Amino acid sequence: MSITTQDVLFEERSTASGQKLGIITLNIEKTLNSLNLDMVEAMLATVKDWRERSDIACLFITAAGEKAFCAGGDVQALYRSATEQPGGPCDYAERFFELEYRLDYALQQFGKPVVVWGHGIVMGGGLGIFAAGSYRVVTEKSRLAMPEITIGLYPDVGGSYFLNRMPGSNGRFLALTGASFNATDALYLGLAEGFIEHRLRDDVLAAMSEELWSTSVGDNHERLMELMRKFVQASADARPAGQVEAASAEIERACQGGDLDIIEHICALQSDNPWLQKASATLAAGSPLSARLILEQLRRTQRLPLREVFRAELTLSTNIVRGSDFAEGVRALLIDKDKNPQWRHNNAAAVGEGEVGAYFESPWHEHPLRDL
Repeated sequence: MSITTQDVLFEERSTASGQKLGIITLNIEKTLNSLNLDMVEAMLATVKDWRERSDIACLFITAAGEKAFCAGGDVQALYRSATEQPGGPCDYAERFFELEYRLDYALQQFGKPVVVWGHGIVMGGGLGIFAAGSYRVVTEKSRLAMPEITIGLYPDVGGSYFLNRMPGSNGRFLALTGASFNATDALYLGLAEGFIEHRLRDDVLAAMSEELWSTSVGDNHERLMELMRKFVQASADARPAGQVEAASAEIERACQGGDLDIIEHICALQSDNPWLQKASATLAAGSPLSARLILEQLRRTQRLPLREVFRAELTLSTNIVRGSDFAEGVRALLIDKDKNPQWRHNNAAAVGEGEVGAYFESPWHEHPLRDL
């Protein structure tokens, strides 16, 4: 059976065991498969249905085209929502964030194996979906990042959870700088399970269709790992050289001290490494308020369970879109494209502690994600 909508495709493919493989394909190639509210609503409903059905053995998430798995949320739609009523509720943006986090959490809690094929650009909201998989595939063209510092936002969609679990200070550094990383980096950072060349995607799907899946979820996870092993072995020679691990000593030195020290150290970073130079420049040009909020968010969520992380993220995201830096950042980067944002603060030191704290105060009497 195949169900088709305009922006995301759903397929139930028969397997040799008589069970079915649920396949989700993000399908807006022209916008790098960026997520909109309709897509998120459709995916959430389908994931909930497939989770409860005993005839669905596994979930496979992929995307149309060769350029991107998903470049994030439809930021221009979020911008329009944020500018319709400055300082007040942003209905579309706030609804989008709520359902996006519900989707990411539902994928994390799916139980059955969830394969996510992270080919090409995997950024922002796309990384949220990718990170929620139980078997996350990176390819020779994977380019992952959480570049929200450039638009006055912060790494959400569970970023507060998975960034805190990366080795050393890498999560903090990547959150502040929006630096992109590749497949080998993703494996090092604990954000992927296997590197497989993109040309083998259809072969992987065929092998999953031919598998004799069990009625035991635990057995099926083991069968999937064994199935993927031969594809990983066949792709070993194509893995790119990593960037993050090689820079780890410089990253650790830069991320010492208090929040202002860390921001200053990274902005002043002197290195022969072009990847580090670009990371430093991105933070220096990014929102000073976002830099402060990023570090505070990572600290506050460091030991929280996933459901509480998503609740904390919805609070922060809602307060940010009701503020000014997000709209200004999107305007400068994507609307007017002058790349000259006029941030609310000239530097991170100008952001008061009281202002930072206010962004973490709930704007609701009852939290929209209280039922997670």
